[in-house]
Amino acid sequence: VDYDAELKGARELPEQIFDVIEIVKDAHPMDALRTAVSALSGFDPDRNDNSTEATIRKGLRLTSQVPSIVMAHHNIRRGKDPIKPSTTLNHAGNFLYMMDGNEPSGQVMNLMDKDFVLHADHGSNASAFTARVVAGTAADIHGAVTAGIAALSGPSHGGAAENVMQMAREISKPENAADYVQNLLSNRQRVMGFGHRVYKSYDPRAKILKKTCGEVLERLGGRGELLEIAMGLEEIALRDEYFVSRGLYPNVDFYSGVI
Repeated sequence: VDYDAELKGARELPEQIFDVIEIVKDAHPMDALRTAVSALSGFDPDRNDNSTEATIRKGLRLTSQVPSIVMAHHNIRRGKDPIKPSTTLNHAGNFLYMMDGNEPSGQVMNLMDKDFVLHADHGSNASAFTARVVAGTAADIHGAVTAGIAALSGPSHGGAAENVMQMAREISKPENAADYVQNLLSNRQRVMGFGHRVYKSYDPRAKILKKTCGEVLERLGGRGELLEIAMGLEEIALRDEYFVSRGLYPNVDFYSGVI
């Protein structure tokens, strides 16, 4: 209970961070996030304290402030004012609320919560490894997280989910999926969202996201074209020799792009 209250009480950003976001508002969201997190180090009350206790406090604040940065940039680059964070909604619910000021339904909050938890379920991916290397030099947590965000932004890591979404939009309709995949393979290009360095079979996280995303979309009035296209791609991959022989199955980024 105390931890939850601390998280909810640490969502506000220093006013100067909004100025930083305004300056880089035309940048890619990951670049804006990286810049704002780095700038936050200068305003943290524990900025000159690198003790374990202070690092935990800074980490807690960062956990709450990162969603505020993401959604502040989302609104500022659209010419709108940032939405003040909620003091009552949970972490996932507040993230969605700050997008447009509308409180999300419980089911949609649950989907976002699952998405966050499933992304945290990883032993030591590229961004976590990068952050550990930086922290290992006794740099502060803001520096380590800034480096981790830089690693996460790459198309072979967190950027893959964005590329899946772009791929689905290019396909446009489910019936175009087969030709699109064959064209990529013929040109020796990757089909984004397939394959994983750890999971050599179907990524269990992708199964959960696929199921939950479908349930939410049906409640909202339809399965959605992006999900239909993604499911069509999956069907092609599960029976195509190229994917089967290489153990290339949907990974967590595949359905994250749809979400």
